[in-house]
Amino acid sequence: MRIAIMGAGSLGTIIGAYLSKRNETVELIDVNKEHVDALNYSGATITGTVTETIAVKAITPEQMEGTYDLVLLLTKQLYNGEVLSNLQPYLSEDSTILSLQNGVPEESLASILGKDKVVGGSVEFGATWVKPGVSELTTTVDAFKANAFQIGELDGTTTDRIQQIKEVLDLVGNTTISTNLVGTKWAKLLVNVAMSGLSTALGCTYGDVLNNKDAVTSAVMLADETLKVGIASGVEFEELAGFNLAIFKLEENKINLAQAIDFAKKAFGPQALLKASMLQDLEKQRKTEIDYINGVVSSKGKETDIDTPFNDLLVRLVKKAETEKVIPNFEENLSYFKELL
Repeated sequence: MRIAIMGAGSLGTIIGAYLSKRNETVELIDVNKEHVDALNYSGATITGTVTETIAVKAITPEQMEGTYDLVLLLTKQLYNGEVLSNLQPYLSEDSTILSLQNGVPEESLASILGKDKVVGGSVEFGATWVKPGVSELTTTVDAFKANAFQIGELDGTTTDRIQQIKEVLDLVGNTTISTNLVGTKWAKLLVNVAMSGLSTALGCTYGDVLNNKDAVTSAVMLADETLKVGIASGVEFEELAGFNLAIFKLEENKINLAQAIDFAKKAFGPQALLKASMLQDLEKQRKTEIDYINGVVSSKGKETDIDTPFNDLLVRLVKKAETEKVIPNFEENLSYFKELL
């Protein structure tokens, strides 16, 4: 099987490295030529909870040739138009695109590529891009090996194709097949909304959010809004890494808030070192995917007539940081969330 990692950033570098280590035919594709050159010259170096350097083959999009049997799509949704246009000449009738993007892009991808070409999934571990050729694994090794991916067909069936893709991804870490892909993607969206979104808006790591009472409470409020909007939109949330996310749905009197906070600390504690990719984008003065993460909850909230004040505030703060090209100040921005608590 000839595999392309489209978007060899922090996650793609680690995935491509471990597939290469297990002798899969894989190319890591990225627009960052300095990163590509470093990968080819020195190998993919993984730091953090592991320390390892693995030989890989990396190319820029202009160097693609032939066709790929499987493409792991890890680019940001912001660039899907250009990425898919560049990719299509290198797809055969039997090629499969596995979207591992944040948010819920599968419907859009299927409308462009065709439903028969697209399967979806979520990455269950965290990573931070350090420098060209180097990616930091921020999830504990046990959690990484136990729950690396969830994947599934768009219609929820368990096909030979999805079984084959599972076998490939199992070479990286344990992969679960979901028969409710929409519920799986919304479960991952909830984590990104609550933790990636908030840590970006506060300019901090997941651990900084979990260790601050007002911040972790705000994270739970963001998760609660996501659950209520998703359920109103017909989503049946799947478990994520063995955790039932329904605990984040707060009662009217918030009597279960303390329980939800304790659960957040337990569920997200293994990701404490993680720096959100959106925060890394702000550090590089790039646009973020905020419209495809917290922005989804805000827009779907309007459609379902559900108030989403925490997500609305978060989107405004991140877009303000984008415009001003600054890293958010933890205390300053937390004060705005405290006003909503």
